[in-house]
Amino acid sequence: MFYSGKVFPEKYRNAIFSAQHGSWNATKPRGARVMVTFLDSKGNAAKTEPFAEGWMNENGVYLGRPVDVQQYVDGSILVSDYKAGAIYRISYQDH
Repeated sequence: MFYSGKVFPEKYRNAIFSAQHGSWNATKPRGARVMVTFLDSKGNAAKTEPFAEGWMNENGVYLGRPVDVQQYVDGSILVSDYKAGAIYRISYQDH
């Protein structure tokens, strides 16, 4: 999902948010997080980093499985989790 909202700091504008559902057959479980990919001035992927984590515990047990990321009308981000049967709303507040 290309972020076009104004809730998050400017650096996230036009960045790509994606859900990593998590591995099912890896020796060491990985994924289960939301990633953000920043683009350079030509629109190429420049850097990818974790944005939201916490769906896997320290033993590699999945507590949730993020599936999709969408921008809500107010600029917050919605993340669907099929394991928990939930939709999370992530917002930003500058203090």
